[in-house]
Amino acid sequence: MNNLDLSIIIVSYNTSKLLLNCIRSIVETVKKINYEILVVDNASTDDTVIRLRQGFGGQGKIKNLKIIENKENFGFSKANNIGVKNSKGMYVLFLNPDTLIYENTLDAMVEFMDIQKDAGASTCFLELTNGKLDDAAHRGFPTPWRSFSHFSYLSKVFPKVKFLSGYNMTYLDMNKVHEIDACAGAFMLVRRKAGEELNWWDEDYFWYGEDLDFCFRLKLKGWKIYFVPKYKTLHYKGASGGIKKISKHLSSADKQTQDKAINSRFMAMKIFYDKHYKKAYPFLISNLVLLGINSRWFITKIQNELMHAQKRLTPLLGRREK
Repeated sequence: MNNLDLSIIIVSYNTSKLLLNCIRSIVETVKKINYEILVVDNASTDDTVIRLRQGFGGQGKIKNLKIIENKENFGFSKANNIGVKNSKGMYVLFLNPDTLIYENTLDAMVEFMDIQKDAGASTCFLELTNGKLDDAAHRGFPTPWRSFSHFSYLSKVFPKVKFLSGYNMTYLDMNKVHEIDACAGAFMLVRRKAGEELNWWDEDYFWYGEDLDFCFRLKLKGWKIYFVPKYKTLHYKGASGGIKKISKHLSSADKQTQDKAINSRFMAMKIFYDKHYKKAYPFLISNLVLLGINSRWFITKIQNELMHAQKRLTPLLGRREK
């Protein structure tokens, strides 16, 4: 099994153009390692699989490309687990389709894992289209205090104060390799041995939160997670769900998909808290956390409804003006 260096698992859902570009970036930049690419498609309703087969000949033009077609949308965790079961690499990279790999990134990150034997997982500098770091790639675990500091914007006012900026660990030197609590599933390079100790992804999570949970359990097993800023990957972020401002122009997500993304995001917060923190905090704190999650959930849903209402009204108002 371990004569293959890397298995790259990409879960796709209605992101055909971005997916093709992502795969091209892998093929064009990897020079040293032996790898395979496994695309696990979650029953996309666009032309994802057709374009994938036409663009790369399925298992033809790229001999190390495998396409797995799910008959329904199983969510991120289950789809990743399906990919893992069909993979052979010593390391497994979980990669989003809305990413582009930069030159030398994958070769260097695998070399880093070879050297850093205590690394259960690592990530590179996940760069947004505005040039900034995707903050989900550099996370502290969301304790109630860290979450309060983050959502009250105290962490933005005092980004270098450890006590207040633990949510994204911004007090650390972003120019040097260092240990973090968690990274994003958009680019998560995992040692197979470490993943097997966890039995891989927790399928209680459908969409969002599963990467945080994965890293939490890695830490419980004694593995470390590293941030390696020298190497980069571009992340359009949120193209499948269509709820991120930075990538809405690239997303084909309809209102139903956006609603599902919003609900999954906040449900994941509840699941994570129940699994890992509920027993560690007093009843009052847990109730306040739940109130905070539900409040933000409600506000986000209202904002999404208003946005879609505005979209429906804009053409009508335009016709009246004429």
